[in-house]
Amino acid sequence: MTLDLLSVGRISVDLYAQESHHSFSDPQTFMKSIGGSPTNVAVAAARLGLASAIATKVGGDLLAPFVLAKLASFGVDTSFVGTEPQGQTPVVLASLDPPADPAIIFYRGAAAPDTTIEPSDVPEQVVRDCRVLWISACALAVGTTATTCTTWLQQRGRVEHTIIDLDYRPSLWADPADARRAAQVAIDASTVVVGNRDECEMAIGESDPDAAADHLLGRGVTLAIVKMGAQGVLLASMQERVRVRPLPIEVRCGLGAGDAFGGALAYGLLQGMPLDRLGELANGAGAYVAARLMCADAMPDLPSLLAFLGEHSKGSPA
Repeated sequence: MTLDLLSVGRISVDLYAQESHHSFSDPQTFMKSIGGSPTNVAVAAARLGLASAIATKVGGDLLAPFVLAKLASFGVDTSFVGTEPQGQTPVVLASLDPPADPAIIFYRGAAAPDTTIEPSDVPEQVVRDCRVLWISACALAVGTTATTCTTWLQQRGRVEHTIIDLDYRPSLWADPADARRAAQVAIDASTVVVGNRDECEMAIGESDPDAAADHLLGRGVTLAIVKMGAQGVLLASMQERVRVRPLPIEVRCGLGAGDAFGGALAYGLLQGMPLDRLGELANGAGAYVAARLMCADAMPDLPSLLAFLGEHSKGSPA
């Protein structure tokens, strides 16, 4: 079976503080799930009915069975989730301080298992044939995973729906200049680029949404997506530009909204949606998750997402 989506990169056990506006120095209680941006994208896509898999690795520890069980419960194919026997599955702590932009602490050790992916971990034909290849730019930071992603992008040959999520986490890079160089190589091998203003500034030196879109389209990207926070999101192709306004919601936790956006983006692309409906669907998925505490656990199925859009906007992309 040909995969609809193959996502590549980080995986972790995530602990979410339940108290809003409490810092890590305050008493807190936590809920446990799985995370990592590419993991969440795979979950989001699976929840919307896509045949979704993730290429990553967990450690040989007691957390690994929990991670695998959670992935399976969400309908994500775990065929390409490897195990690094001596490694430790990363842990991430999130504090809702503030809820819209939670504080995050990564515990990834000297070499997280998800940085040790080899090209042979996924058959070349799977990489070539998957309908969407989603690579998180953080996967380009260190280890064999970085070179593997480059290999897979070359194997892919810039076919349709080869997506780089700029997903910039400064703590995962030794030098911002390294992040920019890696992002530019990936951009030149991708057909779709997704990032917020800060990530576009990091990658291409442009924070203005239209200027960033112009730059990306000029490099051969067919769809440039710039997230603008409270101003919504810009989707730009050579033929048209669409701005989608954010939905009026009360933000419970800002984490995972972009990943829900990514899963819905993949779904909409594969459905051949026009740019405006594609933007509305993806934007709605992000809002749906932002209104809830968890990330992976909060990803909507298609009926729930369409109902949410119907309640919070004038039109539905159904």
